[in-house]
Amino acid sequence: MRVVVVGATGNVGTSVVSALVSDQNVTSVVGLARRLPDWRPDRTTWHAVDIGTGDLEPYLAGADAVVHLAWLFQPTRDPVTTWRTNVLGSTRVFEAAARHDVPVVVHASSVGAYSPGPKDRPVTEDWPTHGWPGAAYGREKAYVERVLDVFERDHPGTRVVRLRPGFIFKREAATEQRRLFGGPFVPQRLVRPSLIPIVPDTPGLMFQAVHAEDVGEAYRLAVTRPVSGAFNIAADPVIEPSVLAELLGARLVPVSGWALRSAAALAWHMRLTPAAPGLVDLVLRMPIMDLTRARTELGWQPRRTAVDALKELLEGLRTSAGMDTPPLSPGAGGPARAGELASGVGGRP
Repeated sequence: MRVVVVGATGNVGTSVVSALVSDQNVTSVVGLARRLPDWRPDRTTWHAVDIGTGDLEPYLAGADAVVHLAWLFQPTRDPVTTWRTNVLGSTRVFEAAARHDVPVVVHASSVGAYSPGPKDRPVTEDWPTHGWPGAAYGREKAYVERVLDVFERDHPGTRVVRLRPGFIFKREAATEQRRLFGGPFVPQRLVRPSLIPIVPDTPGLMFQAVHAEDVGEAYRLAVTRPVSGAFNIAADPVIEPSVLAELLGARLVPVSGWALRSAAALAWHMRLTPAAPGLVDLVLRMPIMDLTRARTELGWQPRRTAVDALKELLEGLRTSAGMDTPPLSPGAGGPARAGELASGVGGRP
């Protein structure tokens, strides 16, 4: 198989490429990204292309499968720019795949695509995917689901798979995630147990997590096995405030959802953090996912727990971990994080 991975240099992309090149049925991987990496895995060639404006045709021609991962998280203060890349760019990828009759399209959806749902019982893949309109991430993920609905209707001969993972962590992506969601003022080396005194005990503050390498394996299976449709991807246990408190050695403090969002909004408006307050609303409303289908039909089983993935995130923050790709490079924010500050803390990509 010749597999094209669109958005191959980030947290998930590097794990997907690693999983694919471990499979002897995958003869070559074509990695597409806005900026070329120094990382050189076996049987992988790299090409620089922007999905919003670049010519995708030369790379999708002759592909046996396309894995679409590319996603722009910033500028969070300019949702028109993220919409152009994430929604219109994704549409361009699917259209190019259709023009070249690529037989398999695997798309990176998300738990964030789901409509608000319950926290006390898991929902299966047929739960509505209308997102949460107050968060750009949820709006965009949900809209791309609708684009794929039309794509599947118009191209019934293409096998389409949508993976909907929870929060994805690994050690090498910790600095990037701090940069994207925490911002330049997070004291990275101080993010450790015993130095974080409290965890907010907020109703609805529950989410699912998974290690990036396990997600990479899920994509490998989606490419190589004859499955289609949506699959929820996460590891146990569900991360609740009590789990976070135990991991960090912190105490729980009751905090209302309103207060948590207000604090996030204050930090956002003061440009202390790049994460828009709508993300708090999204997390508080997203459902807990049922994972049965991934295990029984995809044959996927995570090797690490959600707590293991969180521990790697914390370790990666303390050690400034990274990889030789532009998104994951520890120096991507510039000396003394000057580039992050110059961006307006979420104002530019």
